[in-house]
Order: sequence, then C-alpha cells, then structure tokens
Amino acid sequence: MRHFTDSPARNLIGGLCFMLAVVLAATLAFSLAGWSLGDAFYFVIITVFTVGYDEVHPIVTPELRAITLATIMLGCTGMIFLTGALVQFITFGQIQQLLGHRRMKSQIGRMSGHVIVCGYGRIGHMLADELKAGGAEFLILDREEAKLAEAAERGHLTLAGDATDEQVLEEAGVRRARALACVVPNDAVNVFITLSARNLNPDIEIIARGEAASTKSKLLRAGASAVVEPTHIGAERIAQLILFPRSAALTDSVPMQVLGTGLRTLGLELEILPVAAGSAYAGQSIGQIERGAEGSLFVVGLNRRGGETISRPGPELLVEAGDGVVVITRAGRAGPRLG
Repeated sequence: MRHFTDSPARNLIGGLCFMLAVVLAATLAFSLAGWSLGDAFYFVIITVFTVGYDEVHPIVTPELRAITLATIMLGCTGMIFLTGALVQFITFGQIQQLLGHRRMKSQIGRMSGHVIVCGYGRIGHMLADELKAGGAEFLILDREEAKLAEAAERGHLTLAGDATDEQVLEEAGVRRARALACVVPNDAVNVFITLSARNLNPDIEIIARGEAASTKSKLLRAGASAVVEPTHIGAERIAQLILFPRSAALTDSVPMQVLGTGLRTLGLELEILPVAAGSAYAGQSIGQIERGAEGSLFVVGLNRRGGETISRPGPELLVEAGDGVVVITRAGRAGPRLG
C-alpha cells in the first residue's frame, strides 16, 4: 500500500477503498472455488477482522489455502492502515488547532509597535481592512469564535479572549503595542477595556468607540486618547487616528475645523488618504498624484509613516507606502483611494 500522506481524509478514503477491494476480491475468489457468496463473504469478514471462528468449509486444497493466506495478509495490513488513518483523521484537527494556536502565540510574542483591535463587528471589520490597507501590523481580539474564523479567513491575526481581562490583553502584547482600538458595540465594555489597557500601558494610544454621547466623558476619564461615535465617524476615521495620529490631530485642530466649515460651504472637505503598501501611488510625486486625480483633489499636507508631518508639500516631493496624504476633495464624493 501507499504510505501515509499529509491528508487524513485521503488516507481514510484510501484505506476504505483498499479494504473494500480486498473483501470483494477474496469473496469472489472463494465463490469461484465453489463456495456460496454468503459463505464466502462471511468467511472473508471473520478472517479480515481476525475473529477466530471455525472455518465455514475445510481449507484443504492449495488454492483455498493460498486465497486464505492472501486474505489474512492483505486484510490485516489493510486493517492496520485503516485504523491508523481513522485515528489520524480524528486527531488531526485537534493537533492542527493546537499547533496553530502555538504559532499564533509565538507570532504575537514577536510583535511590537502593533495595533490591537478589540471587537470584530461591523466597525471592527471595516477598521481591520483600513489598517491592512495602511500597512499597519495588528491583531483582532474577540471572544466569539465565529467572528475570529471570519477574520482569519481574511488573513488577519486573531486572538480569542475577553478584552476586559488584563491577562488576555497581556497575551495580545498590550505593553508593546502602540495603539488599541475599542470597537465593541457596548459602551460599558469599552470603558472596562480602556481602563485595563491604560493600567497596563500608560503610553498606549487608545481610540474608543462610544455609542452614547454621555459615554464620551467616561471613556476619556478611563484613559481613552480619543473617542469616536460610529453614527458620525466611521471606521475609516478610526484608522486615520491610529495610522496617522499627527495628521488626524492636524485636521481636528481648531484652525482646521474652522477651515473645514468654510470648505463645506463651498462643497469641499478635508480628509486623509492612506497610501497602501504596494500602491501604484507609492513612489509618485505630489504633482503626479494631483494630475492623475484630474482635479478631484488638492494636496495640502503629507504625514510620513515615521511620524513627520509636512505642510504644503512641493509638487516634486515623493510619496512613500504607509504615508498619509492630507487632501481637499469635493464633499459628498468618495475620495480616491491611494491603494
């Protein structure tokens, strides 16, 4: 027989097919020797399973002895293989899950300066996509296995657990993380997560989701760096606060808010466009990007991935992957994505 493969299902099917072939061939051989099909099948089964009952008919001729010997050798070999394949099939998933969990913990243990996203609901789903497009290293923390399975299918690193538990946050590397996003659709839970994270890492940037307006002050007192209301600010804005905090602070400043109000009266708005890793815009100049947008945007600032903010960048300045481009666009239109 062929040796074991890495596929438990294939091994199991192969073993079943081999045993079926042995039983059918042996039954046919005994029936051709003059036995009835019922007697032949019965004798093959008790032989293959080594039950040890008396012979159905005397095994006296060399032909019958040869058939019996072949049935014993092939049947026992097939049963050993089939039993091993069945055990492998049953335990393979558990072993893979254990190994996968160990690899995941090892990968998280090597992370530093990453982002922890607590909650993988609607906002968490969109936020993860934005962070991935921005080239940020992050992991999803949620206690629902179904949501984590969906996140894993999209290629995100995941960790199962309750984010309000400090031990779980420790496993997520909160002491080494640069930012944490609390996007669970429950204000009380977000307050607890914020308190726990701030207690473990006084320097971490915490962006918290607040459904009710009255929750904002509680989250800020708990240690949140910024609070967003999903009804007014979407996942893209949360991603901007994480990926480009200096540019976000710039657009949130009083002068810029006044400017933004004036722009909206003209049908314009101020926003930050992340340049994703592998983007065709990475390596282009500011002038090339503006010309390629065909008048749909005007660049007014550039936030380097390393944290440097450049106001009124010149047309020859090159944009790199991971940068955030501060632009003025027409209000109500989906801004061009630089990725």
